[in-house]
Amino acid sequence: MFSFIHAADIHLDSPMLRLEGYEGAPVDQIRQATRRALDNLVNLAISEKVDFVLISGDLYDGDWKDYNTGLYFLSRMKRLAEAAIPVFFIAGNHDAANKMTKSLRMPEGIHTFGSKAPATFYVEEAGAAIHGQSFPSGAVNRDLSSDYPAAIKGYFNIGMLHTSATGSSDHDPYAPCSVEGLRMKGYDYWALGHIHKRQTLCQDPPILFPGNLQGRNIRETGEKGCMLVKVENGRPGYEFFPLDVFRWAQCEADVTGEQTESGVLEKIMSSVSAIACESDLSMALRVNVTGACPVHDRVCSDPERLANSIRAEAISMLRDRVWIEKVKLNTSPPAGEALDGAGGPVEVLLKMMDEIGADTDLLEELGGCLNDLWMKLPSEIRSGETAVCPKDPAAIARLLHEVRPMLVQRLGISK
Repeated sequence: MFSFIHAADIHLDSPMLRLEGYEGAPVDQIRQATRRALDNLVNLAISEKVDFVLISGDLYDGDWKDYNTGLYFLSRMKRLAEAAIPVFFIAGNHDAANKMTKSLRMPEGIHTFGSKAPATFYVEEAGAAIHGQSFPSGAVNRDLSSDYPAAIKGYFNIGMLHTSATGSSDHDPYAPCSVEGLRMKGYDYWALGHIHKRQTLCQDPPILFPGNLQGRNIRETGEKGCMLVKVENGRPGYEFFPLDVFRWAQCEADVTGEQTESGVLEKIMSSVSAIACESDLSMALRVNVTGACPVHDRVCSDPERLANSIRAEAISMLRDRVWIEKVKLNTSPPAGEALDGAGGPVEVLLKMMDEIGADTDLLEELGGCLNDLWMKLPSEIRSGETAVCPKDPAAIARLLHEVRPMLVQRLGISK
């Protein structure tokens, strides 16, 4: 019997762009998270006395700010070398973009696959043959695995590959391949990297993405870590081990029927507390508030006030364990409720907004009117997850929905 760790997408010292712009963000804690997760990986390898460690690409995150990133990695690899645990590494798209990596001198026992052609390393004590190839550049559009050698008889064959596999909307389509193509190689285990969400593409043989080692933003939620693989009589068994030190999560809060703003806040905090209790780790939460409630207009007229109330309650109830990354309001008035009780020209205006929001052609026309203004906005507002493009009718419809209660309040309409 022998064992090994399969990890990928460590993104050591990932820059966490624009993190300082978030209110109350635990910047230092998040910036150190990838290093602490790597420490956990090394500790797990040593405590489990694994025979070797596989890192399937994107150890780094492009060019480093300075050499401290590389030196930190070397210091952790030295611990594994001292424990006689070899490491096998393939460069992914982010590693290939790193201009400093080639000047690093790795400790003995750290093996990096070349990028010109597939190669094979042997761990004779375990009877394992490890096949792999690094990315030669930041973008590889062909199936690298097609050139991998056939399985070597008498060995437990492992394929290491940084790939989008059959595709993912969240990741660039690099080194695409098919599950059937990988199975045809006759390997006993495929150690994949690049996709940050843990996935099992096939169980026989195991073809796995372990996901990244540490979540870095709200798109990378849930437990993050590595696979511990134990091979007995040529049959691999695998188990996921969480190694992250800071966790990102989505919190759904349904406030349907709540009659007061305090009731809305209480329902939200109940959901926040339930998510926080699921883990002992510090967390970043995005709160999605949904449901039809009579206080929809009052709640949505000043979303920043509600967000700050939630943050204050989180600090009071949970101290430093939870940071509220963002609050998204998707509530609505109760079905059949009269149109804001406005009457007169205001009611006409609100009806017009409803008509525009339900008509794609009118939304496109409105977007065209806003395009010149949009082009004058700073680039950081025009790009990223929260950006609104005037050419997207759905985005314009969401803006109309969000601005409606603010308009009601500004016009001084009471219900």
